[in-house]
Amino acid sequence: MVNLFSGAVFINQALHWDLYWAILGLLLLTGICTITGGLAAVIYTDTLQFFVMIAGATIVATKAFMEVGGITGLYEKYAQAVPSVGINGTDCGQPKEDAWMLLRSWDDPDMPWLGFLLGQTPASIWYWCTDQMMVQRLLAAKSLSHAQGGTLFAGFMKILPIFLIVMPGMISRVLYTDEVACVDPDICMEYCQNPAGCSNVAYPRLVLELMPSGLRGLMMAVMLAALMSDLTSVYNSASTLFTMDIWPQIRKKATVWELMIVGRTFIILMIFVSIGWIPIIQKLQGGQLFIYIQSVSAYLAPPIAAVYLLAVLWKRMNEPACFWSMMLGFIVGVTRMVLDFIYREPGCNEPDLRPLIIQKVHYMYFACILFCITIISAVIISLITEPPEESRLIRTTYWTRFDEGDRDDDKENFEMRRNVDLQEKVKLNDMSKEAAIPDEEIHEPALIEEKTLLYYLRKLGNWFCGFNQNAKHKTNDEVFQHLTEVASLRQSRRDKLILNTLLMVALTVPIFTYIYFSIAAKKSL
Repeated sequence: MVNLFSGAVFINQALHWDLYWAILGLLLLTGICTITGGLAAVIYTDTLQFFVMIAGATIVATKAFMEVGGITGLYEKYAQAVPSVGINGTDCGQPKEDAWMLLRSWDDPDMPWLGFLLGQTPASIWYWCTDQMMVQRLLAAKSLSHAQGGTLFAGFMKILPIFLIVMPGMISRVLYTDEVACVDPDICMEYCQNPAGCSNVAYPRLVLELMPSGLRGLMMAVMLAALMSDLTSVYNSASTLFTMDIWPQIRKKATVWELMIVGRTFIILMIFVSIGWIPIIQKLQGGQLFIYIQSVSAYLAPPIAAVYLLAVLWKRMNEPACFWSMMLGFIVGVTRMVLDFIYREPGCNEPDLRPLIIQKVHYMYFACILFCITIISAVIISLITEPPEESRLIRTTYWTRFDEGDRDDDKENFEMRRNVDLQEKVKLNDMSKEAAIPDEEIHEPALIEEKTLLYYLRKLGNWFCGFNQNAKHKTNDEVFQHLTEVASLRQSRRDKLILNTLLMVALTVPIFTYIYFSIAAKKSL
């Protein structure tokens, strides 16, 4: 929903469309791509859009740095980027002295270093290790080495935003100070229709004002590509979760055809939910969309990360502990989130009348507290309830990942899958017979037209729902061989050496970046 809102903001700035018309247009395009394409289309479009986004963002960043005289010029000019219209007698709108420091004091209201390490870690574990949108791509990889290599590549690319997005955003404040850094509510409403501030339009404003016409269109395509990439991923992942985990509980013997219909219908439902959530985001994000994203993640993600880590690292963890500890964590997190929505952060130079639990406990520290609450409750519930069956631990924890024993549910799942395949083969044969039009049965032109229309309508429906009647069904042996290859954890020594070396580099570079932009900035203060 946040991605949708941010994309609509860009369209609003570029084309001056109404926010909701922009949202409807984006949802229409995204829905068509997701419903008709499925995971394969999402992966292919994401790969293509990645190169377009990196190229476009690099062009914008290069031109932006040239405008301010490089990073040295940005250092000097950012401190002077004060809006011409401020609030009398206050320092509202003044650039912060620690703007260049990534790791700030432990009680910093924006980015406390201790809260970042302890609180942001669970949120990152949730997003990168358990979120369906990410996990689904790794499960689609050809092997463990491919999955790890793709993860490392994404990790290296995540280093780029500080140079391609964050710093260009700071340059936007330097070049368009009165708009991006506005503090007067009336002026902010005039520039971006948000009285809380216009920092959300910093990057779109940079693109629209700095780029020539051709590159401006390219960057609009880049921004929309990034948005649609995220939205298609979210919708496809949500549809997969509902179709594979929830719907079979409602319909025990659902056919593949039925599951495809349900998945596409659920995407349409998600589109309507997205539209309904936009006014809430518009009201609650308070002029800083990024902070809104991080705070909501801090309230909802830690229970998932805690349960995931315990399930993988502790063999005594059982199902009741997973469920009830996660429910407890969600109740606590949602309570804090609702309180945050009710007691909004005061504006510049306004008294803070919020409850102490909101005022004094930063959302990153709250994420750490919530993470600990979930772990403690999960451990206690696990110890007072029955341990999991040994057969259920085979290849499901870090310590049993190489266990080659047979699991009971493997056989059950395969038998169920085989029965469904047999049903589908029978159904496909019947459908093929119905769709076929033997010459000897055709006597009247009206009958030809009626059956031909039905035939093409059925083909159109199958294509729209991603159901291929001509798909080749694999034999049981082929299915087993494919699953064995994909699930194998065996790697060559060469692959391990290359991947482990790249892992060390991927960990070292961000650590160096954080330290450099903290120590160097501190010396310049």
